[in-house]
Order: sequence, then structure tokens, then C-alpha cells
Amino acid sequence: MSTAQAPQPEDTSGPPGTVGTSGHPGGRRPAGRPAPPRAPHTPDRPPDTPATEAAHRGTDPSPWPRRLLAGLVVGLPAWGVAALLSPEDGPLRHLGAAGICAVAAMTFQHLHLARDRTAEARVRRAESLLAETAATVRDGLRRYDDLQSGLTRHTEDMKQIVEARLIAPARVDLPPAPVRVRIDSVPDLATNFAEVLAPDLPILSTFVRLEMQRVIGQMTDLTTLTAECPGENHDWMLSLTRAAEDSICATSTSVDREFWNSEPASRYLHAQKEAIDEHGVPVRRLFLLESARELDDRLLRLCEEQEVLHIEVRVAVLPELPPHLLRGTTNDFIVYDEAVSFEIDQDLRDVNIRTRLIARQDHVQDRMKRFRELWEAGMSLRELEVRVDDEEDGTWMVDRA
Repeated sequence: MSTAQAPQPEDTSGPPGTVGTSGHPGGRRPAGRPAPPRAPHTPDRPPDTPATEAAHRGTDPSPWPRRLLAGLVVGLPAWGVAALLSPEDGPLRHLGAAGICAVAAMTFQHLHLARDRTAEARVRRAESLLAETAATVRDGLRRYDDLQSGLTRHTEDMKQIVEARLIAPARVDLPPAPVRVRIDSVPDLATNFAEVLAPDLPILSTFVRLEMQRVIGQMTDLTTLTAECPGENHDWMLSLTRAAEDSICATSTSVDREFWNSEPASRYLHAQKEAIDEHGVPVRRLFLLESARELDDRLLRLCEEQEVLHIEVRVAVLPELPPHLLRGTTNDFIVYDEAVSFEIDQDLRDVNIRTRLIARQDHVQDRMKRFRELWEAGMSLRELEVRVDDEEDGTWMVDRA
């Protein structure tokens, strides 16, 4: 029995010459068999040959035969012409002249072909650049279209979201009433303001908090159309004077007689002068006297000083008024724009103990009615001058008791 193995057929499943694809151990070729040439291969196109590659490049695959042919075509006639024109030169010279002409023809053709190849290369390069540019432009346009369509879809989505969630349906309702501050929230609100506005010093921080608590408390009280504070509040009086737009109607009792010589009084009169001159707000003041004994030069000078400021002034002596006018309040009050009444209450010692702001319309109307009645019954500045003169001359009956 023979132990020799039968030769195995070659594996042709892969390209010839591929390592590891033949049937031989280790992928080795049999001795003496040359390796097949490797060439790029695509399924749709057979491997290029030198002739097809040259055809694709637009050049002749074998230029030298054409050059030799051109040299023969030029060299043979040149040899014949040289033999005819100068037979005495001999055949060597005739062949030399023919060779020179043949070499010149071959050189010319070589240069001509080289120039043609350079031009064709430039044309092919330009065509390639144009093709790449066109591809880039097409890609950019495609991306722009995709971006534009994406933005359009995003805009539509946002519009639907806004219409569905944010835009409320139109309502024909009255404007909502102002939100009032709850009393129990005033300390927290004051504390929050103090934390934002207060400086670093602890005492100033506490001061700001207390002031904010006081102001916010007063503003909260005004939501009920009434607010009050202990003592005299000159700041309220000045602020209301600057805020007035239509009118200021004020009464002044004997309790205020010392007030007109104080520093707050000068600021108060200055604010009233600005209201009259700059905003055209009429100011009327009615002095209410407890007795005719108060009719003196001091009162006359006070009235003349305020008349110089274009304040309308009148004086009423309460005991001399008709009985029906004696029934009613005699406390100081100032009505601003016939909307807010600024009032000062006194104790039994005629000391100002409380300042109130009242904006209830029934109360303000009662104050305005009282002011008009007393104003009509009072004396003008000219009448006051005559009355003071009569008092000094003793011609007017005055209760001296």
C-alpha cells in the first residue's frame, strides 16, 4: 500500500496569489509558479490595462512608434533632397542631414505631445475642481434646506405650545381689585425690606427694619381708608400738600398759634406756595378764634403774611357765630382735593395728641360742609383790619372777662 498522498486541488475561492487563501500549507505557492499581478478590482468594472488607462487619460499608449514614423517621414525626403541638391557631398553627409531632420521632427512631436498633455492635465484638474465645488454647493444647499425645514417645524411647534399653554382666551372682565396686604404679613415684609436695604451696622439695620415696619403698617391701615399716628405728623401734612391737585381747605385754631413761628410751619408754607404757583392749586385757610380778645396785630400780621403767598385767608370768632354753626367740630382739619381729611386731636390741655388720615367719603363730605359754612360766616382780611382797629380804639364791644 502506498503512503503517498494525492495532490490536493488549488483553492480558487479567493483571488489568485492572496496569502492564506490557497490550498497549500501556510499560503505558499508551488515552486516555479510566478505570482499573478495584483490590480485594483471592482465588481462593476474590469481591471484597467495600460491601454484602457491611457484611453481614460486621453493619451496614446505607445507614443514612440509614432515619433519614429514621423522621423522616417521627414528624414527620407530630406535624404532624397540632399542627394539631389549636392551629389558631390557623399552619402554620409546625405544621411547626416536626413538624421538631423528626423531628430528635429521627433523632438517637435515630443514637445507638441507634452504641451497637449499639460493642457489636458489642466483641463482635467479644472473639471475635477468644478465637480468638487458643485458637490460642495449641492451639499450646502441640502443642509440649508434641512436646517430651514427644521426651523420651520420648530417654529410651528413653539407656536402651538404658546397658543395651547400661555395665551389665555380673551376675557371682558373688570380689572381685578388691588391686592391688599394682610396685617399679619407686615413684620415679615418689613424684615425682608430691611435685609435688602439696611447697611452693615446693626443699629442702622434695626432702625431700617423699624421704620419699614412703621411705614408699611401705615400703608396697610390706609387700605381701610383710615390711618393714625401719635402726636403731630408734619411729614404727612407736607406730603399731602405736594400731592394735592385740586384744592386745599384748612382750619387753624388757637392751638396752632405757636405753630406758625416754628420751623415746620415755614416748610409747610413753602410747600403750599409751590402748590399755588407751580400747580395752580387754590389754598384757603380759616382761622377759628375762641374769643374776640385774640383779634390783635399779631393775628393780623399772620394773615397778611399768608395772603402775600396767595393763600386766601378768613377769620371767624366762634362766640359770634349763629347758634346753628356752633354745633359741630372745632378741631383742626385740612381737606386735600376734597378726598382726604388730615385731622389733629387735642386733649383737655389743648395738646395735640393724635394725627389721623380719613378718606371715607361720608366723613370728608361732612368736613367740607362744615368748612364752607364757617368760611361764609368768617371775616375777610379787610374786615379783619377794620375789626382790629376798632378793638384797639375800644369802639367794639369785646368780652373782657
